[in-house]
Amino acid sequence: MMNIGSIDLFLNYLSRSNAITFIVLIWLSLYFIAVFSILFARRFQLSQWIKREHASLESLLMGAKTVRDDSILRKCSRLGAPSLPLLNVCKNVAEKSATSGLAWLSLIASTSPFIGLFGTVVSILETFAKLGDSGNASLGVIAPAISEALIVTAAGIFVAIPAYTFHILLKRKAYEVLSLIQRQIDIIDSSSNKDGNDK
Repeated sequence: MMNIGSIDLFLNYLSRSNAITFIVLIWLSLYFIAVFSILFARRFQLSQWIKREHASLESLLMGAKTVRDDSILRKCSRLGAPSLPLLNVCKNVAEKSATSGLAWLSLIASTSPFIGLFGTVVSILETFAKLGDSGNASLGVIAPAISEALIVTAAGIFVAIPAYTFHILLKRKAYEVLSLIQRQIDIIDSSSNKDGNDK
């Protein structure tokens, strides 16, 4: 929990910051909000989707002739006897839907440390320029200025860690959905081959 001293320290930091630092911090804040928005929206959707496809797979394993109405493969089944190419098209559509948002998480995870580093470099350059003009270049003056400049790099890393973590978690959930769909396709294909051989 932030106390009054921490708030004062943060406000003091912002008052000494340059425009680039503000832009970088706002950019990283938007990234941070986007990361958690993607996580909450996609995790809920994928969890519900996994439940639906799992129930559909179980009904096929219990002897049902077709997938359940809430399965994505139902769209393929409505077009007549589903063929393997048609089922694979449905799987490709499902893959695109299941992996949406992952590109953004990957982008944020890979770029946010560099955005933070950019802000740090600009702050350090500005600090050295001010020190060169003032002629006071002691360690007591340089060290606090550089440590303040490194805050932006820390912010970039702070954003990158959850972005990368959530990317892996959502990628795993998308894999689960696609795996359940592929199992259903295998069952449908094998039963249609069996029915064709029986005739």
